[in-house]
Amino acid sequence: MSQARTNARKAGVQALYQWQMTGQSLVEIERQFNEEGRLKDAQKSYFVEIFHGVPTNLGEIDEALTLYVDRPVDQIDPVERAILRIGAYELLKRLDMPFKVVLNEAINLAKCFGADGSHKYVNGILDKLAQQRRQVEIALKAKAATNLDSSSGKTDGL
Repeated sequence: MSQARTNARKAGVQALYQWQMTGQSLVEIERQFNEEGRLKDAQKSYFVEIFHGVPTNLGEIDEALTLYVDRPVDQIDPVERAILRIGAYELLKRLDMPFKVVLNEAINLAKCFGADGSHKYVNGILDKLAQQRRQVEIALKAKAATNLDSSSGKTDGL
């Protein structure tokens, strides 16, 4: 995973947090981030995708998260909410991205920006969402691992 994409997610968390807290327009927040050089080391196209993609798909994202969170989505800590929304967006809309990458990136964002222990909360919710929405990918990975074990001549101690 590229550092530029990781930096795009970091900027995405900050921009979504600002949007959630201030209600400023996405265009205005994006302009500020560009002018202030906050996207210098980020993959700008990916920042734009997630920063605009989350609000565009907010209903679907929050509905998916609602199944696994312990309170209404709008009552989740705003930093954790921004991270969860990015992770959910990637799980739902970026099927080309392995679910484990999405989970690892979200955990790292929570460790970077969230309160102590928030990475466990984020991981628990996104892992459950991945189990539901990425069943085919998870099943294929499990099957591939099983086939790898059987083709390597491993036996169960027989």
